[in-house]
Amino acid sequence: MKFCRIHIMGASGSGVTSLGRASADILATPHHDTDDYFWQPTTPPYRDKREIADRLRLMHEMFLARADWVLSGSLEGWGDPIVPYFDLVVFIATPWPVRLQRLRAREATHFGAESVAPGGWRHTETEEFIEWASHYDDGDREGRSLAKHQAWLAALPCRILRLDGSRPLAELVAEVRGVILT
Repeated sequence: MKFCRIHIMGASGSGVTSLGRASADILATPHHDTDDYFWQPTTPPYRDKREIADRLRLMHEMFLARADWVLSGSLEGWGDPIVPYFDLVVFIATPWPVRLQRLRAREATHFGAESVAPGGWRHTETEEFIEWASHYDDGDREGRSLAKHQAWLAALPCRILRLDGSRPLAELVAEVRGVILT
């Protein structure tokens, strides 16, 4: 393999984790997701953030020194120390209507349709998350945005592959695999 340490990024709902898992499977390499390092394990999930130093320490302990891996997710505002490890960064751009549909389906699958429906225990958090994610393209909220991602990508020292996340997953995986094997 020419590239063996791959970071896959994009907006919430763009298909980052799906492409990360599928690419890792086809390449027979470990997959990691930034959410597993960003968030403390809590019930319910996504309540408490880990300290940045702890996130980076865990990533070093778990996979950074290995010869190959796929990391999916956002490193916005905290992941610059691991940039030198990247051989390839894949940026997935997906239209908001597709992302919205995926986010709603993901929340319903993860927490249960009744839980995210009006009156459900997770409804408010889901709607707040959807509202936050809806501002990615405009960049008028705190956190991830297209403008921040574009600026971050422009400064990277490694190869960058840009993909349309509305395409079928199998096509995206084939494109990642093709770049790695050339």
